[in-house]
Amino acid sequence: MVEITGVAKGSHAERNNIKTGDFLVSVNNFEIRDILDYRFYISESKINLKLQRGGDNLELMIKKSRYDDIGLEFESFLMDGKKACDNNCVFCFIDQLPKDCLRESLYFKDDDERLGFLHGNYITLTNLDDEQVARIIKFKISPVNISVHTSNPDLRVKMMRNKRAGEVLKYINKLDENNININAQIVLCKNINDGPELERTLSYLCALRSILSVAVVPAGLTGYRSVNNLYKLESFNKADCEQVIDLVNKFDNAYCADEFYLKAERELPGEAYYKDYPQYENGVGMLRSFREEFAHAVGARIARPRKISVITGEAAYSLISELAGELESRHANLTCTVYKIKNKFFGEQINVAGLVTGGDIIEQLKIYKGELGEALLIPSVMLRYERDLFLDDISVQDIERELGIRLVIVEANAGDFIDKVLGG
Repeated sequence: MVEITGVAKGSHAERNNIKTGDFLVSVNNFEIRDILDYRFYISESKINLKLQRGGDNLELMIKKSRYDDIGLEFESFLMDGKKACDNNCVFCFIDQLPKDCLRESLYFKDDDERLGFLHGNYITLTNLDDEQVARIIKFKISPVNISVHTSNPDLRVKMMRNKRAGEVLKYINKLDENNININAQIVLCKNINDGPELERTLSYLCALRSILSVAVVPAGLTGYRSVNNLYKLESFNKADCEQVIDLVNKFDNAYCADEFYLKAERELPGEAYYKDYPQYENGVGMLRSFREEFAHAVGARIARPRKISVITGEAAYSLISELAGELESRHANLTCTVYKIKNKFFGEQINVAGLVTGGDIIEQLKIYKGELGEALLIPSVMLRYERDLFLDDISVQDIERELGIRLVIVEANAGDFIDKVLGG
């Protein structure tokens, strides 16, 4: 039973006199516990709702198009709290954050299959039981995104420091047997789950009928590992990355994160290699995708005379500099300078734009104050959802004030990058 906190105007719910403060008990005689139950059972064209209003029990029938929403709103989009992670992984990025100096939400570790359904989050399976896996199969929730890391049960227990981590690998087989598609993720740790262990894991995963893709990504190592007394991990060097790439490329539907190619100083594969970019959000093919989008979008555009600056992280710096130079060569009246922001906050092994902090931007660009032109372009991934704060809670306005320049937010696509650089 879950409380209804809002009713959409003009919706099926409003037309049937459902009110804020009512409690939804069941749909078609199935108890509603969370968003998975709700979304599955309201998908029918005829639904029977049981409600509680005060001390009264109510029952009504709604007829609608099969997949229409009925207009109910709830306090939480999950209808209850997020499931916290039960693991203590040796590579956990959240454990590597500085203590108590970032906003509280950044320290929460989720491991919730419902967030996988709604937002594509990855889950480890360790807080699922047989009933919950059966529900995924019944509701045909597909694909399921799974953080596998290794197919060796004993090693998985060691890496995730959860005694269930090995036994729950059986759920992967269960999902596969029931035609639930799977995207898998392997966070690679040097001398732990790489080499023969990586080959074993890829052999297992890529033999599954339902596997869609496997991403192999390096463990992110911040400068706080030693401060926080965490498990000692080593970074991958150039030779290591070359070996990882060569091994992963032996398997269909397995992909290395862009970072491996950058560290190996190898050219990124062509667009055909990435197919439909199934592991884009895992940093697989992001740079190639952006380059190809740029080539298709650049076209014949006019730029007004202007001088601007762009910032990015170290990983994307070479590409963004190349594209900015291409735009300058097409438009003689354009000056576009790209600045690489080194990650002093988390440590210089962290090189992605999404983890650049406002403090690092101010510190590294203040010597250029007055030389940045009419605007400073920043990628949207540096900011939280509301587009106002960086990870360290420095605001857009703080940077504008400190650097004396207007900030322009660029969406994560080449078309918007071109438009913002050219003044569109």
